Amino acid sequence: MPKRSQLPLTALRAFEAFARLGKMSLAADELCVTHGAVSRQVRSLELTVGVKLTQGPRNALKLTDAGERMSRSLGRTFDDLEKIFIDVRAAGDRELHISCVGTLAMKWLIPRLALFHARHPELSIRITEAHGPVDFAREPFDAAIRLTDSAAGGAATPFLDNFHGPVISPALIEGGIDLARVPRLYTRSHRQAWDEWSEHAHIAVPEAPEDREYEHLFYMLEAAVAGLGAGLSPWIYAANDIASGRLVAPFGFTPTPAKFHLLIPDAPPKRGLAAFRAWLIEEAAKAPPPPMAAVG
Repeated sequence: MPKRSQLPLTALRAFEAFARLGKMSLAADELCVTHGAVSRQVRSLELTVGVKLTQGPRNALKLTDAGERMSRSLGRTFDDLEKIFIDVRAAGDRELHISCVGTLAMKWLIPRLALFHARHPELSIRITEAHGPVDFAREPFDAAIRLTDSAAGGAATPFLDNFHGPVISPALIEGGIDLARVPRLYTRSHRQAWDEWSEHAHIAVPEAPEDREYEHLFYMLEAAVAGLGAGLSPWIYAANDIASGRLVAPFGFTPTPAKFHLLIPDAPPKRGLAAFRAWLIEEAAKAPPPPMAAVG
């Protein structure tokens, strides 16, 4: 028996198409090749197996007994392959692999996914944490969610406005808040957050007695809850903690130029992405408004 890697798959496919359709020209049309290419592949297959598979004049070729046997076997094999291919592709269409900013996934997206699954039980959502630029040509994502002010084009859908502001444990603001007296919390990837908020809110940020850095924003939020200092957070990340009283926002929240975008590759999107995008926009519209920063 030849190894599977040595099977003449191209020739087998050409012969199966000819045997099923009855004409070289029809097989050539189906395979998007020339009549001569199909004829050469069939002759090559006959040389490989060592028996004649066709007989008669070139313009009226018929299958030999050996050709009939091979044709029946190949027909069943290709039917099974086609069914498996359709089943696997359908399963792939039902799973959406979403690349998402980690804190948004934890604090907002995942807690709401039960609502999506209840509406679309045929779809499955797989979330992978990421925050950098997405390259759909190299990464196995069907879509990505990013906080950015530079996304443009038909493949980028802004769905959620962003507001940011200082958050802190209620225990640290008894008697008032003085940013010069509490440690300043940062994330490693966004140390400029306080400068950006100062510019957007038109509030000068004094030097802090100590800076404390964290790998992820959700770590920083938990540090703020624990009373380790004042952190700077998007409203949507801190909303539940503020509602529950774990955090307070003494300066309110200020809008930023950035928005949360759903990014979809330029290639034809998977079935189901339209439903996910519509649901995402609908859920974002339900987001509670932030306590706004005082003006003036």
